[in-house]
Amino acid sequence: MLEIIAIIFLTKKIGRLAEQKGLKPGPWKVYTVLAWIGSELVGIVIGFLIFGQSSVGPAILLGYTCAIASFFILKANLNKRPDNFEDDINKIGVRDLYP
Repeated sequence: MLEIIAIIFLTKKIGRLAEQKGLKPGPWKVYTVLAWIGSELVGIVIGFLIFGQSSVGPAILLGYTCAIASFFILKANLNKRPDNFEDDINKIGVRDLYP
């Protein structure tokens, strides 16, 4: 349950960041969910390979760690992109140009 709440919160955060960069937020939200689920599964599989089949706890913790890392990688990818300032220029009215 907490994982679903975390995914919802993080997808909203990525969506706002994508809008700030001038990108469509929908695809970036989908990327966030897919990256989270995919990296969590990969982390759990790696955890089972490292710790063995009987150690479920460490495997799940490694899965969560990989999922959180995928969010930060995706966020860093968005942060590298330039901000969209076109909307700020369009919001300036004629009266704002006079002293």
